[in-house]
Amino acid sequence: MADDQGTLVSVNEVAGLLFPDARAGAALAGVVPAWLSSAHARRLAPAVTTPAGADADIDVGVVAQGPVSDRSYEAHPTVRGDGTVVWWLVDDTDHRLAREALRMERERTDFLGQASNLLLSSLNLERCMDVTAQMAAEHLADAALVIAPSRGRELPIVSCVRGGVPVSSRVAARPEAVPGLAEALQGFPPVPSRWIDPATAPAWLVPEGFGTVGSIVITPLPGHGVPAGALVLLRRAGGAGFTEGEEVFARLFAARAGAAMSAARLYAEQASLSETLMRDLLPPSLHQVSGVEYAGGYRPSLDHERIGGDFYDVHPAAVEGEASLVVLGDVCGKGLEAAVMTGKIRNTLHALLPMADDHQRMLNLLNRALLSTHDARFATLVLASAIREGSTVKLRLTSAGHPAPLILRADGRVEEAATHGTLVGALPAVTAETAEVTLAPGETCVLFTDGITEARGGPMGGAMFGDARLRRVLVECAGMPAQAVVERVQMLASEWVGTGRHDDMALVVISAPRTHHLSAVGGHTRGRFTG
Repeated sequence: MADDQGTLVSVNEVAGLLFPDARAGAALAGVVPAWLSSAHARRLAPAVTTPAGADADIDVGVVAQGPVSDRSYEAHPTVRGDGTVVWWLVDDTDHRLAREALRMERERTDFLGQASNLLLSSLNLERCMDVTAQMAAEHLADAALVIAPSRGRELPIVSCVRGGVPVSSRVAARPEAVPGLAEALQGFPPVPSRWIDPATAPAWLVPEGFGTVGSIVITPLPGHGVPAGALVLLRRAGGAGFTEGEEVFARLFAARAGAAMSAARLYAEQASLSETLMRDLLPPSLHQVSGVEYAGGYRPSLDHERIGGDFYDVHPAAVEGEASLVVLGDVCGKGLEAAVMTGKIRNTLHALLPMADDHQRMLNLLNRALLSTHDARFATLVLASAIREGSTVKLRLTSAGHPAPLILRADGRVEEAATHGTLVGALPAVTAETAEVTLAPGETCVLFTDGITEARGGPMGGAMFGDARLRRVLVECAGMPAQAVVERVQMLASEWVGTGRHDDMALVVISAPRTHHLSAVGGHTRGRFTG
């Protein structure tokens, strides 16, 4: 208890133990901490007076708080009627520590949640490394490095200083030069930071302009079965080192970062693998071969897919003067499984090219190959052998269960090639009839899959595009180049379908260009065709 002059009036036994120099008559400011003497002065200026006629003590209800030695106390004042102030001290150290721990836990939980959202929002490995380094530098250390497993003799590194931006680099360095780094890159448990001498940190580990390193934490970035890399945290000399709790929290962050980086790396590998396989499954781009003009178009059944069950190929003749082989087919089914089957068929046909002049034999051998596989899928095909003879193009067309090709004459007439046959991959043998067709300059042969004629849409949404509508479209294309015919048919079929569902659509156009043939010079060189 102290009076309005700041002099102690009374000190109980417990307060005497807390403040050994406190005794009645001593100045309050000389025996208690400054925060408590200041609080007493604030209670008296302006002075707290007792209402007239009142003798009761007045609890002013304002609490002061501060440390005493290594503990924390709350001081609750009560102003008595004679102007003295009684200070009741309550030890709130445990409550304060609990509140601080709860606040820190909430902050860390929020940080981990934010980190997870940012890291999982991208499947780009470089982006994940940048986010990991930047967040670690801002919240866990003065600087952070994310080190990926070595590629050859170089370590891919992303470094970031607090307040800066991530910097990517490749360093020719040995991880063994840094204690714990080689082990972290292999996924072993981290080495405690107290075991790492900051003075031994190599120059490549310290960001430019960072200064002297005072403390280092190295922790693995665990991945899905394979380590994703290592996280290195740096603090400057002169500051507080990493506590055991901070190292544990760094490992929690590293676990999330490693999972995101591992997922991004796995996605990149899968995307690369898919792209490699896709190149062999996608229909090729077509152009003029040996004086014959080719064009093709393909649209899978689902807009988010690139491959499906329809396919086509043009195989140029191996020997000058022989026919090129065109193949267009439709495998039962859609999507990736059908595309894998198309790959098998295309590879088999490619192996059978030496007998390309015998369509029937090719189809029977392909049929036998498909029947010997475990896949129960079947396919329809149309084969076309094309060769330039003078200004015309000679075609041999063979359908195996496929819609017959359409011939667009120069005068706009549309004819159906007289070929038909049984599908491949379903019956013990394939029977087919071959039609021979001659294209005059400007005339076209159109090979197509039923995804075009059976496409449903139109004004009412359920009508098929149909053979008759396809023929009318081709009439309008008389005399057009092969690529223009493809684009016209694709555009109108797509407009007909709109946003509705449809099967795979594919077509190949073979044209006899409106060209002139230049004879061989002196009879010793090949002739060529010019526009």
